[in-house]
Amino acid sequence: MSTFLELDHVTKTFGSQGIFSGGGNVTVAVDDVSLTIDEDEASITTVAGESGSGKTTLSRLLLGSHVPTDGRMLYRGKDFTKLTSRERRNFRREIQPIFQDPFESYNPFYKVDHVLDAPIKNFKLASSKQEKQRMIEDALEMVGLVPEETLGRFPHQLSGGQRQRVMVARALLLKPRVILADEPVSMVDASLRATILDSIRRLNRELGISVIYVTHDLTTAYQISDNIMVMYRGTVVEAGTVDQVIPNPQHPYTKLLIESIPEPDPKNRWGSEPPQQDWDTSDLQIAGCRFADRCPAVMDRCRTTKPAQFLINKHQLTRCFLHEEKGEMTDPDITSTFQTEAETIKAVPVKI
Repeated sequence: MSTFLELDHVTKTFGSQGIFSGGGNVTVAVDDVSLTIDEDEASITTVAGESGSGKTTLSRLLLGSHVPTDGRMLYRGKDFTKLTSRERRNFRREIQPIFQDPFESYNPFYKVDHVLDAPIKNFKLASSKQEKQRMIEDALEMVGLVPEETLGRFPHQLSGGQRQRVMVARALLLKPRVILADEPVSMVDASLRATILDSIRRLNRELGISVIYVTHDLTTAYQISDNIMVMYRGTVVEAGTVDQVIPNPQHPYTKLLIESIPEPDPKNRWGSEPPQQDWDTSDLQIAGCRFADRCPAVMDRCRTTKPAQFLINKHQLTRCFLHEEKGEMTDPDITSTFQTEAETIKAVPVKI
């Protein structure tokens, strides 16, 4: 089974420790994260966490727009920094982003046809105008749009949901191996979210495209994902299948995230969350668990020692001392494979 893309113990920091940088504050946006995207078996993996957890930086690393400070990113087994221009071009075609705000992806002076014409022209995907038109129409129909009602219009003449689905169609034109969807439904009406998420799910099931779904919304993650990685301050604190992690969270942060989801019952009040830490402190000064100052179950060792990852069961692993006795400490160099109850899935494997 071949590997398409791999992050190998990747860390990304911003800032400097030099005397000319205002005291040397360093932000560790991604801290020692490893994951593997398989080429042969597609799945949908959610990267979840609150704002500032490192989701967007991880996305930019996967897209190749950020270079790791430490660790390596491998594309088909080759170090990304050593790719040839042709290999980089293939990489850009095979991993396609869908961004949060669909309107910012358009030039308002061009009709929406332009964003569909450009990838076909740039990557020389069609040999004639007829073939190009057929490809565009097929892609629009795949995401539930009617070509006659979509083409020839300016972005402001389409709804937010239509604009977002056009961007999904654009990604689809390039026949990617991976789609990276960064909060793709947060800017559209709630009634359209199911339609867009269903389009993404169909691409995964029918075309075998792996999806990295970046979100803070655990309800939509549970709806479409096979697996989930929960991040906090750049660290993956829990990972596994959504069927195991969402109903049965093992890390205190994951539990707080799930408890923050409002229930449709006015009699149930939300609980109060522990106060947040002052994040002005340099990340490099945190020796232990990054969640220690907010954790309701914190122990003295949590502030001084970084917890290892513990395998709770074949579906789930977490990074927390609470599971030191009952969990099995895993080798950080072993790629974990998660299984659902109904079927065995070679997930987008995660090494925490």
